[in-house]
This record gives sequence, structure tokens and C-alpha cells, in this order.
Amino acid sequence: MGSHQVTWQDQHITVAGLGVSGISAARALAGLGAHVTVVDGGESEQHLARAAQLAAAFDASDTPGTVTVRLGDADTLPEPTDLVVTSPGWKPDSPLFAAAAEAGVEVVGDVEIAWRLRPEGAADWLCVTGTNGKTTTTRMLAAILTAAGLRTEAVGNIGTPLIDVVLAEEPYDVLAVELSSYQLHWTPSLRAHSAAVLNLAPDHLDWHGSMEAYAADKGRIYEGNRVACVYNTADPATEALVRAADVEEGCRAVGFTLGAPGPSELGVVEGLLVDRAFVPDRHRQAQELAEVADVNPPAPHNIANALAAAALARAYGVEAGAVRDGLRAFAPDPHRIEKVAEIDGVTYVDDSKATNTHAAEASLNAYRPIVWIAGGLAKGAVFDDLVASAADRLRGVVLIGQDRALIREALARHAPDVPVVDLDRTDTGAMSAAVTAARDLAEAGDTVLLAPACASMDMFTNYNRRGEAFAEAVRALATGA
Repeated sequence: MGSHQVTWQDQHITVAGLGVSGISAARALAGLGAHVTVVDGGESEQHLARAAQLAAAFDASDTPGTVTVRLGDADTLPEPTDLVVTSPGWKPDSPLFAAAAEAGVEVVGDVEIAWRLRPEGAADWLCVTGTNGKTTTTRMLAAILTAAGLRTEAVGNIGTPLIDVVLAEEPYDVLAVELSSYQLHWTPSLRAHSAAVLNLAPDHLDWHGSMEAYAADKGRIYEGNRVACVYNTADPATEALVRAADVEEGCRAVGFTLGAPGPSELGVVEGLLVDRAFVPDRHRQAQELAEVADVNPPAPHNIANALAAAALARAYGVEAGAVRDGLRAFAPDPHRIEKVAEIDGVTYVDDSKATNTHAAEASLNAYRPIVWIAGGLAKGAVFDDLVASAADRLRGVVLIGQDRALIREALARHAPDVPVVDLDRTDTGAMSAAVTAARDLAEAGDTVLLAPACASMDMFTNYNRRGEAFAEAVRALATGA
């Protein structure tokens, strides 16, 4: 790809957002000779400190480019600007982007910049998106690639900023890249080795404007794929995105299923994960990859995540043994169907990461009988389908949070016989009260499941803090505190 200096020297680039990805983009582009202006509407002490830190880093270096920071005005396009680089959270209808469009200036994301900055012979990207399961699948994939002896990292929407990884002094063999719909929206030229869309359910519609626009942005991950487009046979919308994609000749559609796989699929047979896609004769052969018991935890949606990760690794040429070793080595992130304790025969599970109905449904499908702790900020969600699908698994429900009435009303319609404890409080002690109420409803053999189906910000800083509050309350219960 030649020298970066030719491309970026003396370019005037506006970076939207003074967060982790914005700072990463500013540093990299200024290091390549660009004149960067970072704009952010915030003027808090944290913003001022970040701005000062960024400016000081460039004052003290011999970087060929420059960085300036403009706080308090995120709407006006700096003059001159040749390119706008946005952070993922900025909405497409932001005034800054309207001004850029009017001036004929391209707007791209930090992932697009990372793609353009890749040096000659750079590592291939194996990409993962979907409404739920992205992080787990990407990290499973990285674990499998590591087990195969490859230098890799889980990056993108998680971990180290992609720009920093692409420009790392020690090159990588291959990258496991998690991409959100926000990031894909701003990444027009990405061409992955192989990619997977795990599932599609309504989410972030306030950002995208419609389900169609959200799905189209997810589908961008398949554009130009070289080897495999991995899709979920249980979710026809993901296969439709594969069919609509313009891929390189020879690129294959590869499905994953929780049932027995057909040709060109990965699936499950008698407790084994098996591959009928990356074998010499996929009509007559199947390759055993791992046991279901190797997946941690072996909940149905997590087995699906493992199959998607395995499909991407196999597309890259990884041997079956490394799939097994990688899945065994993988440890899930906190607050993702994490067992906290077993007390008096009742298992307590923290899935605070289930911040929407789709994620909560996957979690509820993994257990029975369940005492379900739910509620929070609904973000426009409706709960009828979720409650109807889970009704026969519910021993009882404990409701917390601002929008709990929406779930209570759905329970009255679809599970009228299930006991409901409605906690009318959003204080810091509410979770402890919820766990106590759940214990009183539960019987030996039951699972008390925190799968809120809602965002956490009405009561907690984030879903991590909500999960921690649940775990603390369960531990207090165990010790009789």
C-alpha cells in the first residue's frame, strides 16, 4: 500500500469525539503528518483534562502533524476539513455531518481509518456482528486462533483501539474484530477475509432510524468477503443479508445451527460440535470439533456463539484440535450468564448484560424453572413476545426499575398465574431487596436469573455495576449478612 505519508501529509482532518477511539485516531493521523482538529460538545473537567493531555503529548513530540481540540461546539465544521472521522456513538443526523455533506466532505469511522492505515501484508480480519453475542463470539474466536499458535487479539468494539493494533510494531497474524452497527455504518471500504452476523433483532433504532437501516448496516460486514459469510440458520434475516452481499468469487455461505448440520453448515450431533463446511467432502463427511461440554457456559445461545466462532476459525484454516482447545481455554466476561452462587439448592445467575429483550430471551431459554429479576430502562422495547415465550419456565418474577410496569402488564396478559413482586424503588438497596424477594419465591432446583431485558442507567452507572450489585446481594445472602 506504500507510504502513509503520501496519503495523510498535510491533510486537514476533523475528529468527532474526545473518547478513546477519537484520541487514538487523532494521535495516529497527526503522527502521519495530518493536521487534526478534535471537536466535542462536552466541557466537563474530564473533557478539559483529556484535551490538555492530548495537546501536551504533541507539544512534547517531533510529530510531523498537529492536534488542536475544540470543546463546547460539536456542530460547526472546522475550516478547512478534508475528511471527518467520527466516533461510533455519534448519530448520522448530527449537525456536524450535515455540514460535512453540504461541503462535500466524506465522513468515516475510526474502523474505516484503521482499515485504510493497514500496512502492506497486514493481518486478515475475521469480523463478527449481531444484535447479541458479539463480544463473547469475538473473544471465543481469539481464544481459538491463539490455541492454533497465531498472534491475534480481540479488537474493534472491544479491547485496544483498532488503529493502535493496525499500527503496532509487532505485526499480528490475524485479527478477531467485533463490529457494532454504528461502526459498520461508517466503514464503507472494509473487505473482511470472512465475517459472521450472529442474529438480528430490533435495537438502536433511535440511531439508525428503522429496522431496515439497522439491518443494512449490519449487512455491510459481508461486502467483499473473500472466503466465508457465516450466518445463523435459525435467523433467516442473516441469510438474507448474505444473499444481498456483493462478495468475491468463490466466497461461500456457511450456516451454523443448534441442530444436525447439513452440507456447508456447522452444528450439533449427540453432544458434539461438528463441521460439514470445511471438510474435503461436505456431502459425506463431518469433522468433530469439540464437545458441547467444552463450551462455557453450555447455554443454547452460547453454543451458537461457539459454532460461529468455530466457523470463522475454520474458514481461516484452523485445525479442529485448536477449536476444542480454544473453547476450553475461553472464560466468559463478567455479567454474561455468570453463575454467582448456589444457596440451599437454588442457583443464582448474573446476566446483567441482557439489556434488551432478545438477549433476555436467550438467557431465559437456558434455564428452568426460573425466578426472573427484570426491569430498568426499556428504551422503547415491548415485552409481550418475551414474556409469552418464557411463561412456562417462570416460577416467579421480581420487577425493579423505572419501566417495570411494561413488563408487569405483559406478565398480566401472558403469564397471569405467575407470582410477581413489584419493587417500587430505584435506590441503591433495591437490588438487595430484589434478591431477597427472589429467594423467597424460589425452590430447590430453581435458578434465580438477573436478565433485566432493560438498560441499567435508571438505577446504576452501567450493566456492570448492576451485575456487581446483584452478586454482592447474593453473597450477603450466602453469609447471612
